[in-house]
Amino acid sequence: MTSTAQIYGYVRPSSLAPSGLLDLQTSGGTTTAGPAAHPRFFSGFLGEAEPAAAALLGVANVAQARYWRPNLAALRDPVVTCNGDRLRFESFSGCCGVYARLDVLDEGMDGLALDRGTTNVDVNNDLRLALTRVRGGDPLKLEVGPEGLEATTFDGTVVERKVPLPARWLRGFAEVQAVTSGYDLRAELAAADAARFLRGLPTAPRGVQWLVPAGRTLRLAASPGPGAICVAGPQRLKELLPLLRFGGKLRVYGPNVARGAHPAASVWQLDLPGMRLVLTLSPEITRGFSGEGAVLSALAGDDVIDDAEAVAALLAFDARIEPDVLAEQTGLPVARVRAALTQLGTAGRVGYDHADAAYFHRELPYDAERAAKQNPRLRAARDLLDAGAVRWDGDIATVKVEDHAQRVRLAGDGALSCTCLWYAKYQGGRGPCKHILAADAYRRGERGLTDGADADSDSYSYSDVNDDAAVSAR
Repeated sequence: MTSTAQIYGYVRPSSLAPSGLLDLQTSGGTTTAGPAAHPRFFSGFLGEAEPAAAALLGVANVAQARYWRPNLAALRDPVVTCNGDRLRFESFSGCCGVYARLDVLDEGMDGLALDRGTTNVDVNNDLRLALTRVRGGDPLKLEVGPEGLEATTFDGTVVERKVPLPARWLRGFAEVQAVTSGYDLRAELAAADAARFLRGLPTAPRGVQWLVPAGRTLRLAASPGPGAICVAGPQRLKELLPLLRFGGKLRVYGPNVARGAHPAASVWQLDLPGMRLVLTLSPEITRGFSGEGAVLSALAGDDVIDDAEAVAALLAFDARIEPDVLAEQTGLPVARVRAALTQLGTAGRVGYDHADAAYFHRELPYDAERAAKQNPRLRAARDLLDAGAVRWDGDIATVKVEDHAQRVRLAGDGALSCTCLWYAKYQGGRGPCKHILAADAYRRGERGLTDGADADSDSYSYSDVNDDAAVSAR
């Protein structure tokens, strides 16, 4: 499993003072002025101290969790983005199966946004303990970034942690927005109904379950069907439980599934006073977002990198990115703008907010570009093109792979299918196989494939696996 070392460096530990000052220290990140060692984003009060502290703790808990193989350690600091009118705290579980985001909205803050950008924030054990003690009547003043940094000389950092970041963990940030950006609202539960429903879910690991709306709540269904919501490993929603006493509505987003559908991801959004907490669950507890393959088709065009550069030049840590507006500004079709946003997502530069039904801009403070280049399926497809292995005859392409050939068929609706084992197993549910990628690129007159996010892990793996060897076998 490919990984890189990330060093979190802070001038001092984050802390929560008895006076109610929540001092969150920042590591290296990006601001509107460019890279910064310790950016300072916000200074002011949070309107609701207790739910804010509990929700931030929930995001930190996800960053330290592994819901599958929990005996393996995971220790990563949450990411914070200031979009001007809101703060977004994000994390990803070590197993790549749960994405968490806390959006502190304008109405939940009384203070000054000092800059826009993205960085890591230190959430240490002492701070975690202090957050559990915050009560409703306590004041909570939030400082994101070291105060007085411009006037003070820091001789290095006093807190430094070296953390391995697997490439698949980084790819999860790209896949989660690509997988769920097309989801619609499937259920909406009032606070009391949401509390009863969540507390009634099993806490032990379970397989895939399906839920359907039933009056004011959700009930288990025997099988998937129209309107159903998939939930795998319901214990992965446990970070919502401490927040139920503050919550408003619980909204659940999912795809439009048919009878007999495969497991799907689900998005769970709990409204809180002046903020929202979102948990996104992968389709199965043993399955991480890094293997979903949702970004591959959008990354397979020759022009996507150029389009992404044009779109990126217009981003300024916007809270809402409107593809239609970007299409007007760049002169590109909306479809190419969306593909460009997907390409930017492979480097962690955009996310998706279902409440606003819009993308947002952030810059992950990791070496995400390196992870974006590790894409065995796209590399394998490129090798097939370079070797002249693709030939179309009518609606059927023959793709020669060593001593055998696979057939790619073009259906009347434009869908592509393949005779390989990958397609037979997933039926396109984990993204296109290398044969479809190569055949589609050849059909469109392209001879190269861009670098993007790898989606070739079909389950969790904790051993050193040669991705190229695994792909060549498919």
